[in-house]
Amino acid sequence: MALETEFLNEHLRGSPVSMPGIAPPPPRRRPEWRRAWRSLRELIADPKQTEKVFELLGAIGGDGGESSFQRLLSHPDGRRLLASRPRLLEALADRSALARMPEGSFGRAYLDFARARGFEPAGLLEARANAEAQKSELDPIREWFFDRTNLMHDLWHVITGYGTDEAGESALLAFTLAQIPTRGMAVLVVAAGVVGRKDLRLSWPRYLHRAWVRGRRAELLTTVPWEDLLPRPLEEVRLRLRIEPARVAHPGGILTGDRGGAALAAAA
Repeated sequence: MALETEFLNEHLRGSPVSMPGIAPPPPRRRPEWRRAWRSLRELIADPKQTEKVFELLGAIGGDGGESSFQRLLSHPDGRRLLASRPRLLEALADRSALARMPEGSFGRAYLDFARARGFEPAGLLEARANAEAQKSELDPIREWFFDRTNLMHDLWHVITGYGTDEAGESALLAFTLAQIPTRGMAVLVVAAGVVGRKDLRLSWPRYLHRAWVRGRRAELLTTVPWEDLLPRPLEEVRLRLRIEPARVAHPGGILTGDRGGAALAAAA
């Protein structure tokens, strides 16, 4: 897949947006290739080590997602979101409020997803804090944005239907690359494509490419007021955000299981 070249050419151009109260972009980090390679090997050996993802992203260097922050500043919905800076962690952690939402709502689907896996929304933030020294160097607005994008990860599992097994996490990485293009994310997706199952039809890389295309066709999800969408019906939210139905994005079905022996699940 030629994903890395395409996203670099398209998304990492332009000058930073200047807005009152927004600090200048932090300096681009130089890659630490030895540390990156070590983190990647450890992640391949045990894909459940979430903290290794953040270690790898930090070691790869680059702009650390600054291009996505600049896209937020350039987008009308992003500027409205920035003006209010809602607290997504509080909305996702309030399980009583989520449980009161209607059956079939996005919020209830997220609650069922989190309970089934024993997930807590703060867990992603803790994993990132444990792995990234850069967090302490961020200004408060960027810190809010990057915390928010991390919290979106599990919401995107729910909205896309990709599971939390190896096949699902790999597909969501490809989807995320289209939405939040960074050099580190591209390395993760390429690595997932390389270490996955092999066949003459290149079924696994093509599957990841379709997940990437699905993310590219969706609305810019970093600008979405997720707190307002939680009470809405899940299918309505998918339609509003232009999330292609799984049966359209993956006509052969959603893959589940590990990348080496993934099986097909019914396409939602």
